[in-house]
Amino acid sequence: MRGLIVTADDFGLATEVNRAVAMAHEYGVLTAASLMVSAPAADEAVAMARAAPTLRVGLHLVLVEGRPTLPPSRIPALVGADGLFREDMLGAAISIFLRRGARRQLAAEIAAQFEAFRATGLSLDHLTVHKHFHLHPTIAGLALRIGRDFGLRAVRLPVEPRATIAEAEPGRSIGGEWATQPWARLARRRFRAAGMLAPDQVFGLRWSGAMTPARLAGLAARLPPGLSEIYLHPATDARFEGAAPGYRYAEELAALVDPAVARAMERAGLRRGGFCDFLPEGRWDA
Repeated sequence: MRGLIVTADDFGLATEVNRAVAMAHEYGVLTAASLMVSAPAADEAVAMARAAPTLRVGLHLVLVEGRPTLPPSRIPALVGADGLFREDMLGAAISIFLRRGARRQLAAEIAAQFEAFRATGLSLDHLTVHKHFHLHPTIAGLALRIGRDFGLRAVRLPVEPRATIAEAEPGRSIGGEWATQPWARLARRRFRAAGMLAPDQVFGLRWSGAMTPARLAGLAARLPPGLSEIYLHPATDARFEGAAPGYRYAEELAALVDPAVARAMERAGLRRGGFCDFLPEGRWDA
C-alpha cells in the first residue's frame, strides 16, 4: 500500500492563505496544514482549524524570514534591527553553529513556538520548518529534543526522488537543489532513530510555488512505495504581505481542488491522511 499526505504550508500567514487551506480541505485533496504560530493571521487559522476537525495541523517552525514568538530583545542574535528574523540564512546558520548564546536563544524561541502551538488546543500532527532550516544539525537536534517534550511524533525531511520528478514531467531539466539531499537523508535517519515518523519521500522542493494541476496529478500517479508527502503553498491570490515573488498561489489552490487530481489519487489507490494517520501506534509499515 502507498500512503499520501497533502500539506499546505504557511497556514496563518494571511487571510488569503487561510481561506485557500479551508477550501482545499473541504472541496479538494488537502489533508494537513502547517501553522505559523506568530504570523499575522494565525488566530484566524486556528479558528478555521477548530471548525475543520479532519484537517491535521502541525507546527511550521519559523527561524528565518518571519516574525518571532519571543520579544526581539530576548533573541538579538536571531533578529535584525526591525525585530524580524534574519534573512541571511548562511549568516544565521554560522552564528548558531559558533555562538553558544545564539544557540541558547534559538532553543528558547523553538520552545516558545511549540508552547504557542500547544496553547491553541490543537493536536500536534507534525513539524515542518520554514526554508527547511532544520537540515542544520544544531537546529535538528534542538527541534528533536524540544519537540519531544511537546508530544512531537512526526516531521518532514525533504528527501525528494529525482526519478519521480522526471517521470511526472519528462523533458524538464532538474535543478541544483539536489545538493540538499544528503543533508535531508542524514536528518531523516536522525529523526527516525529517535522514533519519529518521517515520510519516505517528500515532493514540493523542486516545484515550490509552482505545483500545477498537471504536476500534482502526475506525481499522484507515480508515487513510489511507502509514505509520501506532497506540500504546496495555496492562496486565493498573491496580493498579501509576505507573499513570495513568483509563487503561483492561485494555481496551487486550483491543483488541490481539481477533480482530475482527485481521480488520479483514487486510481492510484492511495491511502490519504495527515501524519498522525500513519501512526497506528506509530508506524507506517511500508
